[in-house]
Amino acid sequence: MTLPGLTIREVVSRTGVEAPRLRMWEQRHGFPAPRRLPSGHRRYSEDDVELIRRVVRGRGAGLELKAAIDEARRADVPAARAAAEDSIYAGLLRRRPDMVGNVLPKRALIGISHAIEDECGVRASRGLLFASFQRECHYRSAEARWRDLAGPAQSAIVLADFPELREPPGAPVEVPIDRSDPIGREWSVICDGPEFTAMLAGWERPGQDDLEDGERSFEVVWSTEPEVVRDAALVASSIAERCAARLVEPIRNGLAAPIGGGVDPDAITSLTNRMVAYVGGARSLPAPRPSEAA
Repeated sequence: MTLPGLTIREVVSRTGVEAPRLRMWEQRHGFPAPRRLPSGHRRYSEDDVELIRRVVRGRGAGLELKAAIDEARRADVPAARAAAEDSIYAGLLRRRPDMVGNVLPKRALIGISHAIEDECGVRASRGLLFASFQRECHYRSAEARWRDLAGPAQSAIVLADFPELREPPGAPVEVPIDRSDPIGREWSVICDGPEFTAMLAGWERPGQDDLEDGERSFEVVWSTEPEVVRDAALVASSIAERCAARLVEPIRNGLAAPIGGGVDPDAITSLTNRMVAYVGGARSLPAPRPSEAA
């Protein structure tokens, strides 16, 4: 039987704070405050993880340990978590305030998305995949590509304005969203695998309804850092869970699994080369099927 909550090993993986340090914080400051099983083993919550991360950020900003802990304790973590469930982009920035978005035209996002998808297909078997496409028609144009990606994946979930929740065999789970929700303005590709991690999340800037499709722009963040990608996957899963709790539940173990030690330099080089080729419009690469997410 799987016991509820996160083990100290899982918290170490998710936060980067070693177990002896966590125990020292608990002994000296009563923080964090995990539940104790009858066996004496600690079990932590997602809120504990977020509070520990806040302490780490506070220490990185120059706060003394006690001041960083006090600041974290004053945070309204449940409210922040609930707010993040509406938006991958905003939810990620709440967890990673040091990330800076860049404004990119849609054609650049298409290229970067293709590059991440290609590298994911090569290196990310047994991974967790998420994507937001805004509209169903954009996903349908990429469906064959995403069926290929979903085959070796542990789980694949796509979000768009689908009319209903669907579990097509051999394909990603189709989770419906409301176009009026914040996620309805977003574009994302998330690959959280044991050997390769990458994510892109973009927010369509307002006031572009009268622009040609190719002229639209997005505020975008992207990363290959495993901890950042895991945060993005957690936010995406929380959004999907609103409509598909039964289907998201099986991937919880994957999201609680230890985070990889980093991306292979060869994978980063390959991904970068793909991005340059796609965004630069290199004609030597055959163009894959479209996977526009907006």
